[in-house]
Amino acid sequence: MSVMVVTSLGDLVIDLYTDHCPLTCKNFLKLCKKKYYNGCLFHTVQNNFIAQTGDPTGSESGGDSIYKFIYGDQARFFNDELHANLNHSKTGTVSMASARDNLNASQFYITLRDDLDYLDNKHTVFGEVVEGHDTLTRINEAYVDDKGRSFKNIRIKHTYVLDDSFDDPSQLKELIPVDSPKGKPKEEVIDVRLEDDWVPIEEQELEEVVRTKEAYSRAVVLETIGDLPVADVKPPDSPENVLFVCKLNPVTVDEDLDTIFSRFGTVISAEVIRDYKTGDSLCYGFIEFEDKDACERAYFKMDNAFIDDRRIHVDFCQSVSKLWN
Repeated sequence: MSVMVVTSLGDLVIDLYTDHCPLTCKNFLKLCKKKYYNGCLFHTVQNNFIAQTGDPTGSESGGDSIYKFIYGDQARFFNDELHANLNHSKTGTVSMASARDNLNASQFYITLRDDLDYLDNKHTVFGEVVEGHDTLTRINEAYVDDKGRSFKNIRIKHTYVLDDSFDDPSQLKELIPVDSPKGKPKEEVIDVRLEDDWVPIEEQELEEVVRTKEAYSRAVVLETIGDLPVADVKPPDSPENVLFVCKLNPVTVDEDLDTIFSRFGTVISAEVIRDYKTGDSLCYGFIEFEDKDACERAYFKMDNAFIDDRRIHVDFCQSVSKLWN
């Protein structure tokens, strides 16, 4: 199971150790689905050591586990899951940041160098960065003050759950927003810093939210590939660098597809097809890559992956975009 974390300095793809740390991984995945981390600062960056984030207050002492939202205040923290074979031996190790034993909530850190073995058996190691080490390098090279706070804010902009086999608790469904949270979290820390390049999303009007829900209802007809305008249509000239993607969440937009698929290679265009009258998503789209190899890599990695809480399907040979122009 994996998550893409989009930061103001680049993207990170994190693979999770779900077999060893199911409690921790479920917490992380469901907080990402809840968009809890959107806007969180990397409030501590220590060169060649760790980068810590996951506290919406920015105070280094805040944050709640998903279990608090489901079961109440008494479940704010959960226990460690320590394993001798999960250690801090390499750059990009992802671990829970807890002040004391069994006080895990939402904060986590990522190691910025190899061989930090003195952190072993103290914090739950639950994943590793498998893509985006150049992003880690940029974070590690950030200018910081004597408290480890970067002079230019580094934020988590968005999180995308790429794969999640844990069932969603019934209580969680009410917590998952129909769109990414608007604006950045209210931070307790009052400090003048250079802001990153993240632009908060404008708040939607009620009418637009209603339209999104209606689009979702209409999208059920696209639950299978056969539900295209012409079932046996073939793409003009059979382009080998274009992926068809369907079963999208109505809230997924062009920029989301571009961000997620660009990790496989240069994306020339990413388009979600919309109703020509209402502008509502029809829940499928097309991604055109610069070369065939990138397209193939994306196909093998992203087919049946999760985007915005929907398991998508991708294919090479269903491009009908010209029929909609």
